[in-house]
Amino acid sequence: MVYMDGHDRTASIADEARIEDYFALLKPRVMSLVVFTAFVGLIVAPQAIHPVLGFVAILCIAIGAGASGALNMWYDSDIDAVMSRTINRPIPSGRVPREEAFAFGMTLSAFSVITLGLATNWVAAGLLAFTIFFYAVVYTVWLKRSTPQNIVIGGAAGAFPPMIGWAAVTGTVSIDALILFMIIFLWTPPHFWALALYKKGDYEAAGIPMLPNVAGERVTQNQIVVYTVLLCATAFGPVLTGLAGMVYGLAAAVLGAGFAILAVRLRMAEGVEMKRRARVLFTYSLGYLFVLFVALLADSGLAFWLGAAQ
Repeated sequence: MVYMDGHDRTASIADEARIEDYFALLKPRVMSLVVFTAFVGLIVAPQAIHPVLGFVAILCIAIGAGASGALNMWYDSDIDAVMSRTINRPIPSGRVPREEAFAFGMTLSAFSVITLGLATNWVAAGLLAFTIFFYAVVYTVWLKRSTPQNIVIGGAAGAFPPMIGWAAVTGTVSIDALILFMIIFLWTPPHFWALALYKKGDYEAAGIPMLPNVAGERVTQNQIVVYTVLLCATAFGPVLTGLAGMVYGLAAAVLGAGFAILAVRLRMAEGVEMKRRARVLFTYSLGYLFVLFVALLADSGLAFWLGAAQ
């Protein structure tokens, strides 16, 4: 409808919806976790960074994560169209053409990597470029449709952000940065396998070889317990290296105990109860990672203020 001022309000509303669709291509919920873990890596690094450069670094990491999400949706649009949790995404719903999603993802990828390199250093930029490549090509194109270990290996893509944040400050990758990487890397399998247990039908319909569909539910439940134990042990790494203190250590112990209890309870369940407990574990795992990194951030801040007071 065209009003007296000459503006087409209908077109305006359509344009606004289009912007929202492109934003959805960035997988904003996934991006929020990426941004937060990258921010923690940047803050707990042993050196300081100018606040403006720090903001630019986090922004570039967020854009890079969004770019890889757009490329993932571009390639996976066929299977997204048959899965209940993805059918309303912008491409399968017809709101964004595949070729535009691809161009959007590639443009943001180049922009984020180049800007991060110019603003901070090329070590961080190189890690960001590799992360985008790993998620969009190694995981999405190769692993996701070819092996039930897709989540295990592909989980590296989501584990890089705190390392990139650390490198943006220091220009290097240390043992502490690698431990932060390993925490997220080991967190990924039990997190996504819990989802796969109660969304097994979706993955089967899409032809994705998730572990429950290929090896069975019992094997998946066993693997969740194994990776949970490895995760809980690795989570104490920052305490052992001196990156974190007792505040973080206590949080890691309490959170790890909760994770382990839920994983064991899931291992003992079958049928409908198993799916219910898998959903509970999936939800808990989201809070686990967030609170664990909040504790690391709080511990770092506490150590800074105590040091300044002396």
